[in-house]
Amino acid sequence: MQTTTLLGCLGMVALTAMSARATAEQPVMRDAVTEEQLVLAQRMARQLDPMKQLPVTQAVDPATLNHPQDLLSQSDLLCFDGIATLVPKHAILHIPEAYAQRLKITPAAHIVGWADFFAANRGWITTVEISRVQAEGKELIAEDSRKLLAKSHNLVVATYQGGPISLLAPQAPPSTKSTEPIKP
Repeated sequence: MQTTTLLGCLGMVALTAMSARATAEQPVMRDAVTEEQLVLAQRMARQLDPMKQLPVTQAVDPATLNHPQDLLSQSDLLCFDGIATLVPKHAILHIPEAYAQRLKITPAAHIVGWADFFAANRGWITTVEISRVQAEGKELIAEDSRKLLAKSHNLVVATYQGGPISLLAPQAPPSTKSTEPIKP
């Protein structure tokens, strides 16, 4: 007899705890926003827009300065065996005399992407993978690599992650000497 009442009491306690938890987890009901409130909030946001308070500048837009005329003026052409591709200017590091004529396009050539052109012409093109820092001219290509490039019998193209990239001229390191006289 005592076990049934003890089990009954435990069951009642468990049901009471679950019902208390269920009422505590129910979301709080709120009124929905009306259309008038949304319109008012949008109108206030438009009136308080900080961009409207900024003065209009009369300066020239820097995005329009030094804009390239066309893609061809910014590229070098490589053409051989009826196919051609474009590479950025200064991406070709070494041009042997035997391949100088391949920098001109022939009238019947079809333009293809770099990957397709390189795959078809691996016999006479060598690529040199450079870092982004080297491409920016902040770091030089290793001296032994430069010597090998100069002696190469293949046309040499600078690449970054497999694609051709311009190699800018090396930048001069900043001078550590002061130009101002030392005061006594």
